[in-house]
Amino acid sequence: MEVEETGETRTSWSSGPGETHFDHAGKKRKQDPAPEPVIRIIEDEEEEDEGEMSDHLKDSEEPSNKRVKPVAKSNSLTGVITPVKTPALKRIGQSISRSISFRTDARPLPPAPLRSRTKASSFPRRRNSQCWSDTVESHDLTAKEIKRQEVIYELTQGERQLIDDLSLVKKVYYEPMLKLDIMTESELGQIFGTLDSLIPLHQDLLSRLERLRGSEKTVGEVGPTLINWFPCLEAYVTYCCNQVGAKALLDQKKQEKRVEHFLRLCQESSFSRKLDLWNFLDLPRSRLVKYPLLLKEIQKCTPPEHPDEDSLPDALELIQSIVAEVNKKTGEAECQFYRRGLNYLEESQRLPEIQQSRFLYCHGELKNNKGQRLHVFLFELALVLTRPSEDREGAQVFQVYRQPLPNASINLEEIPDGEAGGGGTFRGAFTGGNDKVKNCFRVSCRGRSKVHPYSLQANDSFSKQQWITCLRQAIVQSRDRTAQTSQSQLSPHPDPALYHIAELSLSSDTEMADHTSR
Repeated sequence: MEVEETGETRTSWSSGPGETHFDHAGKKRKQDPAPEPVIRIIEDEEEEDEGEMSDHLKDSEEPSNKRVKPVAKSNSLTGVITPVKTPALKRIGQSISRSISFRTDARPLPPAPLRSRTKASSFPRRRNSQCWSDTVESHDLTAKEIKRQEVIYELTQGERQLIDDLSLVKKVYYEPMLKLDIMTESELGQIFGTLDSLIPLHQDLLSRLERLRGSEKTVGEVGPTLINWFPCLEAYVTYCCNQVGAKALLDQKKQEKRVEHFLRLCQESSFSRKLDLWNFLDLPRSRLVKYPLLLKEIQKCTPPEHPDEDSLPDALELIQSIVAEVNKKTGEAECQFYRRGLNYLEESQRLPEIQQSRFLYCHGELKNNKGQRLHVFLFELALVLTRPSEDREGAQVFQVYRQPLPNASINLEEIPDGEAGGGGTFRGAFTGGNDKVKNCFRVSCRGRSKVHPYSLQANDSFSKQQWITCLRQAIVQSRDRTAQTSQSQLSPHPDPALYHIAELSLSSDTEMADHTSR
């Protein structure tokens, strides 16, 4: 049976062999020889909805001059109902198709529940948040004590969620990639680091916190438990120090099609909550820096003369020292990693200040006055401008651009937004043809006429302010260190007058130059 659309909106129905065809006016048309009549029911799960019955009733009210020849029963389902674009005719075809399905031996339409498979996944992208108050039926606590229980419950639930996420990373990412040979065991070891050892560590804290809950689901004293467990977090030093190289290797491996395809499928799956692999690998570090915040909240909600009143300050001091140590070691590892990635074009670029630097103040993308994108590193003792590149193996390296500047010799000039760029220094590259500059600053080197000033532009005003702040801090601290080193070499008794350098105002480099020249 066919439904045809013509310029005259003529509808014809093809029936069995030897039967006559009628047009819209009821006139006979030429008989077409046809094989055994066949019917095929087209199932369109995507377009069927809860309004099927209303469509069917609406179709039954169409003009009666549209004749439909009775259709003989047939077990063959090789015919085709041709879909049409006109909505009215499409509803007619669907309605008649459903009607025929009850008058023939053709198989029925799928039951309605099966259509749910075409809907989007019902898994939530985020976990459902639950408060401590939702777990108890009644209580007689004060508002402050309720808040305290809520924070402790948040601490407990956070441990449970972290354990679930780390276990998921191991089961869904690490093991399949190893089994499918998507990455080598060595590469996976570099990317995942000591992640596997963190799971039992947090399982231990979770079990301790759950044992503290009484019959009324309240926790009394939590300070001693945290004091005894926090030293276990020193294991984070190894994990976080490895993250710098792990991120670089993961970014490199993502360039391979098999790796990219596998990670994309995982991210699109419901279990990932739209997070990529690195989001999961960074969860332990995020959890570490959250402990001091949670302890401060617990301490704030702890009433006087509570058993935790004396232990919570000690626990807070302990976790803050651990976080500071992890940050320090991670900074040193990051500094070493990027130092190894520097590619010097000239031997004169290898400043001793670069190798002596122990940490990075900051690093990121800036533009020079030619509009070229540079990756700039502000090490502890030197400022290095580089161009990102790749080695033969596809690993990222940084080609040193121009001569690096020792921080102690840097003059910093902040260029206010809207100031005219004289001499064509900023024209075109920074302003797109206008004479106004934005988010720019200039660095130069004192006492070195061969080193030209570097005019740099940040992406936005916030980024510019961050660079200005870090540069000023690096300049003052480097000059202070240089002064102390020089004085210790001349005399065993340092001159206290030299320590005024560390107390200089950071608002003007001219002021710093005047002080140091006195």
